[in-house]
Formats: sequence, structure tokens, C-alpha cells
Amino acid sequence: MKRLDANEAAPIVDRMLQALVATVPAKGRPGSDARTAIGDTRAHAYKLCIDDAIGPPLDQCFDLARLAGSTSAEINYVRETVEKETPVSLGGRLVRDAGIRFSLATQCRIIASMTFVSRQDVDAIKQQLLRPFRDAEEIAADSMDQMVFQTLVALHGAVTNHLVATARPLPRMVNFRFFEPLPSLVMAYKLYDDASRCDELRQENKVVHPAFCPMTGQALSA
Repeated sequence: MKRLDANEAAPIVDRMLQALVATVPAKGRPGSDARTAIGDTRAHAYKLCIDDAIGPPLDQCFDLARLAGSTSAEINYVRETVEKETPVSLGGRLVRDAGIRFSLATQCRIIASMTFVSRQDVDAIKQQLLRPFRDAEEIAADSMDQMVFQTLVALHGAVTNHLVATARPLPRMVNFRFFEPLPSLVMAYKLYDDASRCDELRQENKVVHPAFCPMTGQALSA
């Protein structure tokens, strides 16, 4: 990469990894490994860009963040941060696009191991991924990068198929209405015939006090 390109690309790498390190849990060896790798890459970003060697360290940083416990929503935020970059040089654009692709790939790997409780949760993830994949595929197509384009299309198809298969056996979220505020235990018994599921209702409806649940809310259909 030329020096002029590296002058723009290196700060993009730094901002990207600054967002990524914020997603890494503060405790544990995996988190320590991720922060170390991210710190090293940030420190040597300019030289790595000059040497055209920034790809593997970035890949490692994203993978270590995933192993440390970064969530799909957090990686999605990293991608959104990178998308805001508006580089002028070729090197800057390549780094930005690489960051978006690493984010999408990492998010898909996280999603593959996620447990969902309702179809709505799955649909929300599918919708969240739709535009980013389309944009990334369009950029690859415009750049005449057939290999990247085909890889993105295949990854998008794979994660969509996984989510469709995951959603099939899951219950839907349904709305409920009671005529007066009730304790979560009573609501759970009335809705599910199982008072022990009161925690589900509290979490799903952001209940402030379990003795006085809102009269309206959402619950699983099964």
C-alpha cells in the first residue's frame, strides 16, 4: 500500500479496533488475548498497511473478540461504525470494506451458536443482516471482485437458511391484555399454566416490579 493510502487506512483500522475492543469482556483469559491482539494491531497498523499485511491481524482480532464473548449486537455496532468511514484513497476503501466483511463473517459465526426463544427474535436478526449483506455484495460486484462477491452471497444464503431452520419449531410472540395489574406469578399461571415461567414475562416486558405487571404485554404462544 502506498504511503498516502496508508495515512488514511491506518486511522480507519484504529477506529475500527477501538470499537471492537469495547465489545470485549473485561475479565477472563480470552478477553485478555483479544485485547492484546487488538492493541498490537492498533500499534502497528501503519506498518501493516504499508506492507499490505493488515488482513490476517484484523481477522485474528475479530475472531478473538468472538471467542471472548462479543455479541452479535456488539459486532453489528462495530460494522455500523466502520460503515460511517468515507475514505478517498483506494487503500482506505479496501480497509473499510474489509472491516465490514470481517464484521459480517464474525456476526454470522456468533449467530450460528445463538439460542433463540421466539420466531420474532430470529426475524429481527434476519432483517438486521439484510441491508448490510446487500450493500457489501454490491460493493464487491462494483469492484469486479468475483471471489468476494460469491463468498458473501454464499455466506448470506447459509446464515439465512440457518435462521429459517431455527425459526421453524419456535413459538411466536403474542399480545395479551388483562383487566388489572397482576403479579408476574399470577400472569404466568394464567398464560402458561405454569407460574415458574414468571421470569420470562418479566424479562420480555421489562417489568419494573413483579408484583405490579402492566396489563398489556407480550408472551410466547407456547
